[in-house]
Amino acid sequence: MKMSTELHRYSLNGETMGTRYTALFYAGAGIDSDEVGQRLARAVARVDQQMSTWKPDSDLNRLNAAPEQEWVSVPKELATVLSAALRVSQQSGGAFDIAVGDLVNAWGFGPSVHQVTAQAIGTTAPRARPLASAALVVEPQRNRVRKRVPLSLDLSGIAKGFGVDELARCLDGLGITRYLVGIDGEMRARGVKADGQCWVVALEKPNRGVREVMGVMDLSDASIATSGDYRHWVEVADQSYAHTMNPATGAPLCNMLAAVTVVAASCMLADAWATALMVLGETEGPRLAQERGMDALFVLRDGEQFKEISIVGGQLQALIETR
Repeated sequence: MKMSTELHRYSLNGETMGTRYTALFYAGAGIDSDEVGQRLARAVARVDQQMSTWKPDSDLNRLNAAPEQEWVSVPKELATVLSAALRVSQQSGGAFDIAVGDLVNAWGFGPSVHQVTAQAIGTTAPRARPLASAALVVEPQRNRVRKRVPLSLDLSGIAKGFGVDELARCLDGLGITRYLVGIDGEMRARGVKADGQCWVVALEKPNRGVREVMGVMDLSDASIATSGDYRHWVEVADQSYAHTMNPATGAPLCNMLAAVTVVAASCMLADAWATALMVLGETEGPRLAQERGMDALFVLRDGEQFKEISIVGGQLQALIETR
């Protein structure tokens, strides 16, 4: 029997990493969508089991618990992500650092359940912290890792992006060439929709407690990721603290940036660089994005308004003010 070449739209989703993954794609009518869904679910479950700090038996937590100077065998995917994280750390001057697991927990954003108080914050003195890029040795060819000193690693700034890339690889392996996959706002697109139009991705206005679209972006054969201060935060003594940690200060970020969106070839790198540029702030972030020829959108808080700094191919665009 000759299979029809007509494309049909499929939409699959499921739970992963404390949120949901989605997959929109076009394929022939004869495709087994149940089998596709099972493969997608297994792909993200594998990433979650390897890289979660919330799963006590994850490969990442096993590495966190291992003694220093001891080689630890890890799955290939985890070794890949750790290597990429160290590269971005070096290229960003340490702005992106995965050795912040203790800070994430101390500020109430990790698996340890406790209340963050002003008294506890006041007694936390800044201290010299080893960057993972200097204290972690990764041998991706041999899938093994060694810590030079005790480290508490956290991959929340890169693992979801890698999970999106794994969804994409899953569909690629099935011969599906028109898709948009995502995990909690981190997205990757291949090809175009059946009508020849690019995939359209919404950019969220960085307002806390309100879901509102700030703009849209066409996406094809690229990935997009956003880091912001408006999704996860804690309130302590009438002061709000966002979940992204600044390795240099040992505390949550304190700058004018509300969000940074990065477009890159892989979602893993878009995810990591969005975090790095967010940490670098409203001056150094755009400067580095220009130096590296990146595509990035910086949204700054200015009272009740927002300002946008757009960089395309490393070129600074006009400054835009929005409400």
